[in-house]
Amino acid sequence: MNDSAVATLAKVKPLCPLFEQCGGCRYQDIPYEKELRVKETYLKKLFAYYLRAEPSLFEPIVASPLEYGYRNRLDLTLRRIKTGECFMGFMPEGRHRILPVDFCAIARKEISDYLPFLREEAVRKLPSDYRIANLVVRTGDDGRLYWGGIGRKSLKQKENDYLWTEPLGKRIFYSLDTFFQSNLSVLPLLLETIERFSGLDSETLFADLYAGVGLFGIFFSGKTAKTVLVEESESSVRLAYFNLTWHWAKNAEIRLGKVESELGSLTNLPGFKKRIAIIDPPRSGLSADVCNALSSATGFSTLMYLSCSPKTLIRDLRTFVLKGWKILRVIPFDFFPKTRHLETLVFLSPPSSDGQ
Repeated sequence: MNDSAVATLAKVKPLCPLFEQCGGCRYQDIPYEKELRVKETYLKKLFAYYLRAEPSLFEPIVASPLEYGYRNRLDLTLRRIKTGECFMGFMPEGRHRILPVDFCAIARKEISDYLPFLREEAVRKLPSDYRIANLVVRTGDDGRLYWGGIGRKSLKQKENDYLWTEPLGKRIFYSLDTFFQSNLSVLPLLLETIERFSGLDSETLFADLYAGVGLFGIFFSGKTAKTVLVEESESSVRLAYFNLTWHWAKNAEIRLGKVESELGSLTNLPGFKKRIAIIDPPRSGLSADVCNALSSATGFSTLMYLSCSPKTLIRDLRTFVLKGWKILRVIPFDFFPKTRHLETLVFLSPPSSDGQ
C-alpha cells in the first residue's frame, strides 16, 4: 500500500504494544473505515495500471465483521539459545532474532490468552537436542484449542479433535496441518457472494480447484449436478473426504492430484449445461504451468479466482486477459484487518463467452 498516503490519515492508538515491530500489522494506527479505503484504492490502481480495468467492474470492499481478534491460527517460533533460555514469538521479516510475544491483538481471544501457557508447555516438550521449533496454534467456532510443531506428525490430529466452523449452518472441518481461511467471520459473506454471482445450479459441473479441505466444493455440492474437488495435499484430501462423508455429498468426488493434470478430463465430461470452476491457490499464486493450462482450458463458462495476494493475482490475470478472458467482476474482501493483505474474488469469462 502507499505508506505516504496512509501517513496523512487521522491516527488512532494501536491496541498492540508491538505494533510496527513484529511486522504483522500495518494499519492499527488508523480508523478501520480509512484502512478499507486505502486497500480498495490500492487494488483499483493495480487493476487499472496493469489490466486497464474500469472502476465499474468493482463491487464495494466487504468489511470484516471483526477488526481485531479474528485470526484462528498463529504460527510462532520457539528457539533455545546457547545459554539454555527459550524464547517464543514472531520472526519479523529481515531480522534474525525472535520478537517475544505473549499477546496478539488480531488473534482470536482463545489463542491470545493462551500464549503465555503455550510457551511454558512448548518449553517443557522441547527435546534437549532441539534448538528451534515452528509452532502452530489454532482454534474453531467452539473455542477448542490445539497446538503442535514439536516432533514428526505433531500437527496431525485425530478425527474427534478436528476443528470446525459453521458458516451459514453448514459445518466444515479442518485441522492443524491443513490450509483454511484465517478469518472465519468473513466466510458467510464470501459464500453468499459466490452463490449470488456464480450462476451455480442443478445443471452445473462445479470444479473446486486447489480445494483444500473442500470448503467451496462441499458447501455448494447440493446446488450442482456434480462437484469435483482437486487437491494435491494428502493431509487436506484426508479432511476433504471427512467433510464429504459428514455431509453425505453423493454428487461430489475428490481427486488427489495436480490441477493441470485434471483439467482435460473436467472440461470433457459430458452431460452438463455449464462448467464453473473456482481456484483458491496459495499466496504465491499459480505456477507458470498451471496458469498457462487454466488460461488455455476450454469448456468453462465461468472461472472464479480467489486470491490473498493482489500482486500475484494481477500477475496471473495478465496471462488470462492476454489469452482473451474477460474480467466480469472484482470483489475485495478484508479477511486480514490491520494487515497489508487483502482477499480478492474475480469472476472471469472465457474468450468464447459473452459473459453473464
